[in-house]
Amino acid sequence: MKINVLLTPSNLDELSFSGKTTVIIDVLRATSTIVSALNNGAKEIIPVASVEFAVKVSGGMFGGLTLLGGERNTKKIEGFALGNSPLEYSSRLVKGKSIILFTTNGTKAVVKAKFSKNLYICSFLNLSAMADHINSMDTDIEILCAGRNNSFSLEDTVCAGKLISEILKNKKDLELSDTAQASIALNKSFGKNLFKMLCETEHGKLLLENGFEEDIKFCSKLNTIHAIPCFSGNVVKLLVRE
Repeated sequence: MKINVLLTPSNLDELSFSGKTTVIIDVLRATSTIVSALNNGAKEIIPVASVEFAVKVSGGMFGGLTLLGGERNTKKIEGFALGNSPLEYSSRLVKGKSIILFTTNGTKAVVKAKFSKNLYICSFLNLSAMADHINSMDTDIEILCAGRNNSFSLEDTVCAGKLISEILKNKKDLELSDTAQASIALNKSFGKNLFKMLCETEHGKLLLENGFEEDIKFCSKLNTIHAIPCFSGNVVKLLVRE
């Protein structure tokens, strides 16, 4: 079983994911929001790679049961019902709803990896559940960090390292790529205090400047949700585990 970490989606071809098992990480904030929304009863998340496509898709769906969510440069998109704050996606608002979601980095990464055989969504919130599931699968894994504007992001790579470290507790014979080993090292250096680490990253500082400290607190919580979002048929739903 081999684990590889892709530090950004930049220069990756969609077809390169064909037949692979992929885990998407965008801690601040898309994968945290997806995990939270589905855990709060959303029917499904439809990730899209552009605002224009989000609006186009929403036009052919039942308005009352569909919500548009998303952000550009941390701010909610004009005309959308929701932004990209996981705290917005309360059970009262999202239960039973389909959510079309666009974010600057996270949903683009999901769409980029759409041809994966298995495609999962991970954050600090559901990290242990994701590790348990990977251990049960016993297959090679690609961890795709959404990054920030096609560049490296510390928080996503630390999350990848923490996920691999959790997997290693039950699987000692893993083959790790150089980037997987680097992710583990970064988690050892920066992963002890997640809230502090998130606040000190480039994207964390931007969120703080725009008033999203509570989002950072929420996204820094570890293993509070035992749910695994799974992408299939162009939508993300909770994985039904036997």
